[in-house]
Amino acid sequence: MSDLKPVPIKGPEESSDFIHKMEAQAEKNPFEGVSFEDLEVSLYRPRTAFSAILTWIVTFMTIAALVPLFAVLWMLIWRGGKKLSLELFTALPPAPLEQGGGFGNAILGTVVMVAVATLITVPLGVLTGVFLAQAPNNSKLAGAVRFSSKVLTGFPSILAGVFAYGAIVLVTGGYSAIAGAVALSILMLPTIILTSESAISMVPARMKEASIGMGATGAQTVWMVLLPTAAPGILTGVMLAIARAAGETAPLLFTALFSNYWLNSGGHFNLMQPTASLAVLIYNFSGMPFKNQVELAWAAALVLVVLVLITNLIGQSFSRQQVQL
Repeated sequence: MSDLKPVPIKGPEESSDFIHKMEAQAEKNPFEGVSFEDLEVSLYRPRTAFSAILTWIVTFMTIAALVPLFAVLWMLIWRGGKKLSLELFTALPPAPLEQGGGFGNAILGTVVMVAVATLITVPLGVLTGVFLAQAPNNSKLAGAVRFSSKVLTGFPSILAGVFAYGAIVLVTGGYSAIAGAVALSILMLPTIILTSESAISMVPARMKEASIGMGATGAQTVWMVLLPTAAPGILTGVMLAIARAAGETAPLLFTALFSNYWLNSGGHFNLMQPTASLAVLIYNFSGMPFKNQVELAWAAALVLVVLVLITNLIGQSFSRQQVQL
């Protein structure tokens, strides 16, 4: 205690001098002594020139990559837009040499098969994502499931159709919307699993700890805390999976095949019969030697692209909500 010395207290005059000095320093030019000529960007400098060249190259490559995309969109709008009418969404496909017609049954079949596939996949995919997010880091089962899901993301779609053909079509004895939905669900499953795991893992640990600290069980924490918080991210994955499934053709050739008739009859849906879809209709009509069928194929392609685009935009909106959370 004897080593401590009292700190002298400044008087009013010394305090005012200190304030005046601080104000004088604040009024000084902060750029005093800085040579702006040395900071000027010059293309003659090697590093600056190299940076500018790379910027031009990246810009050119970006524009070149966008050219095919906008070219396809323009071709679809130009060729398919001329055929758009209300009849397309309400009429059945025309017979050869017949004019008019539409693909209302194909739109209905696509929506029904994707909806059934979503009902099959979402519960399984979300619960698997919960398991992966909650499993210990050294869990061998979780590692195997995660690896299998990543492998399935690159699974050829035609093999999903062959599997559903052997498991559903041969067993039931005919092509059906259920078989097509099973094939599409195989392609949707890995996307939903991985996005659900990622969304649940992003939920702050303090929210889970607070729930457990209040006496909630593990199931209650998952159902009432983790899933509602991660819902935007999970819905993003669901929308992306739906967008992929809606444009698949090969699996449906082996499972749902095609039909020129409506899926529903007498107010009831018969899911155990061959079912039309937009992707297969495009495949069938685009190779026909009839002008009307080819024009319908272009219009169907435009409608399918618009549906996929809308689905992707909805998924992006959910993704932005997840980022804000």
